[in-house]
Amino acid sequence: MDYNVYLLATDPKDPCRDVIHSRDTSLKIRVYCLNHDRFSPSENEIQLYGYAHDKLYAFETINIAAEDALDVVGAIQWYADYIDFPEMEILPEDPRPGHELAM
Repeated sequence: MDYNVYLLATDPKDPCRDVIHSRDTSLKIRVYCLNHDRFSPSENEIQLYGYAHDKLYAFETINIAAEDALDVVGAIQWYADYIDFPEMEILPEDPRPGHELAM
């Protein structure tokens, strides 16, 4: 069974500004801490959300390629393990009041 290897680029000035990189594909995911970051989702990217350590995180792909879309959840699960919160529930929509998906 193949396993993806992920790397993490961190911002030393902001511990909540991580970027997850896949070693073997072009997948990149920017991490936002919604407790203090402003976040405007891009309609051309995939966004997922999750709570960990009393923080709400948003995960947004960067220039997503169709062949990388299936790896997004695995990358977020890897990040949840990395931050020592493997039980993070990954949510498809922003759970904050007033941020429902517009139809």
